[in-house]
Amino acid sequence: MAHIDLIYFNAGGGHRAAAEALREVMVGAGSPWQVRLLNLFELLDPQDRFRRITGMPPEDYYNRRLARGWTLGMAQELKLLQAAIRLAHPRLVQRLQQHWQRSPPDLAASLVPNFNLALSHSLQAVRPGLPFVTVLTDLADLPPHFWVERGAGQHVVCGTERALQQARAMGVDPRHLHRVSGMILRPSFYRDSVEPRPAARRALGLDEHTPTGVVLFGGQGSSAMLGIAERLSDVPLILMCGHNHGLAERLCAQPAAAPRVIVGYTTEVARYLRLGDFFIGKPGPGSLSEALHCGLPVIVTRNAWTMPQERYNTDWVREQGLGLVLANFAGLPLAVARLRTELAQFVARVQRLDNRALFEVPQILAGILREAQRTADQGAERLTRIERPGPAANDADDAVVHAS
Repeated sequence: MAHIDLIYFNAGGGHRAAAEALREVMVGAGSPWQVRLLNLFELLDPQDRFRRITGMPPEDYYNRRLARGWTLGMAQELKLLQAAIRLAHPRLVQRLQQHWQRSPPDLAASLVPNFNLALSHSLQAVRPGLPFVTVLTDLADLPPHFWVERGAGQHVVCGTERALQQARAMGVDPRHLHRVSGMILRPSFYRDSVEPRPAARRALGLDEHTPTGVVLFGGQGSSAMLGIAERLSDVPLILMCGHNHGLAERLCAQPAAAPRVIVGYTTEVARYLRLGDFFIGKPGPGSLSEALHCGLPVIVTRNAWTMPQERYNTDWVREQGLGLVLANFAGLPLAVARLRTELAQFVARVQRLDNRALFEVPQILAGILREAQRTADQGAERLTRIERPGPAANDADDAVVHAS
């Protein structure tokens, strides 16, 4: 049985969600794999010193900023973070190497950015030739070196043509480039809904014929949802607040002329998206991909507060004609009016997408494992021939052995 490690962290939530989704489809009756989820920060800080000193895990600082919309300046901060990671590279490799020495896998797949060079180098130090795969959970590798690193020897799994071109330009071996049809979604997005949509909408107090927006800003919610709800007081909305209980309470207290459905943390995101007609939120790769998979055109913003790794996503939305990109939400009422008017055309373009990445990635990992095993077997066979030559060995064979 092959042992596969899926590496994630909790910053933003999408990395862990993708890892858990992969494990769910890879593990089952008769599975040839044993899949282990590894939190990168637990590997780097096994004594939990950061939490003991600061009172919070390192991902919480990032997640709290997302919830408050404090994203201005993140492009500069990211450059500083990447510089710090480069300086700490030897120590990071050493710390990770200690883990791999205790429990090496047959294949490791990273679903996190920024640390892939350290992950690759630590794995190769323990077991040279062990396949290392980076599965992008972003639509592109922006800013540079966010996901793809020179000299990492990594396989790269890309969900868009832009990401594939970037990896190729970074010098990744063409044999190590793998294209899938989108971002990894949870298995629930591929299960057929058994509830009739009209009845389900009526049960929530929504008119079945009036276009309804779904407002979603990831698992932490965002205070921007208060302004959205206020500007669209006459538009039916499903407002997904995630873990942000305070936001849910404030939205419940906000007056509105149209029906409101306030949703806290739920595992039924796919259900609520299917009950809507269009999406409003930030251009995160996870939320965008979920909405589009459920057939919803999108309205997103791009401005100074947009995180650098999400800026290309807005270009992709425009290029594919999948929705509208605004400078800010002040123009939201006009954008919603336009989207409603042209809803059929937008929906037709959205429905051309067919994201099967959740099922494509395991097939790619299986192929990489087979190739790694074939290479290892061939190497072992050559070594056996050299160390224990048969009675028919001739001078020419000896010459080859000595020349190598």
